[in-house]
Amino acid sequence: MTLTEITDALSQQQWAQDIAGGWMFPALETVHVFSLVAVLGSIAFVDWRLLGLGRRDHSVALLSRQTLPWTWVGFVLAVISGAFMFVGQATEYSTNPAFRLKLLLIVAAGVNMLAFHVMTWKGVARWDRHALPPPAARVAGALSLLFWIGVVAAGRWIAFTHGT
Repeated sequence: MTLTEITDALSQQQWAQDIAGGWMFPALETVHVFSLVAVLGSIAFVDWRLLGLGRRDHSVALLSRQTLPWTWVGFVLAVISGAFMFVGQATEYSTNPAFRLKLLLIVAAGVNMLAFHVMTWKGVARWDRHALPPPAARVAGALSLLFWIGVVAAGRWIAFTHGT
C-alpha cells in the first residue's frame, strides 16, 4: 500500500469523518493551540536563560526542573490532539508541504534537545549559575527557539497551503 492509499483509508473511517466534519476538529484545534503555547512558553523560558537574556537569578537546572513538567504535558496533549486532527484530514495533510515542514522542525527540535542533553548538559554544574552560559548552550537555546517558532509558523501555514 502507498502512503496515499493508507491516508485515504484512514480518512474514510466514520470516526475520522466525524472529526473532520463536526465540532470536534475546532475543539481539537483549540486544545492543540493551547498545548503548543505551553510547550513554546515553557521552552522559551529555558532558552532565554540559555541565551543569557532572562531569569539570570535562577540556575539553568532549577528553571529546567520548574518548566519541564509543563513542557511534557503540553507536548503530549499537542501530539494527541494533532494526531486526531491529522486523522480527520489525513490525505490532505500527508501531502501538505507546510505539514511536512512542521514535522521536520519538530524532529530538528528533538535532535537539538538530545544533542544538548548528551553533550552540553553534562557540564551544567560548572556553568549553571553563570549569567551567560557557554557558547554550546547558547547555540542550543537559539536553535530551540528557532525550531519551535518555525513549528508554530508552519502550523499556521498548513491552512493556507495545499498538498502537492
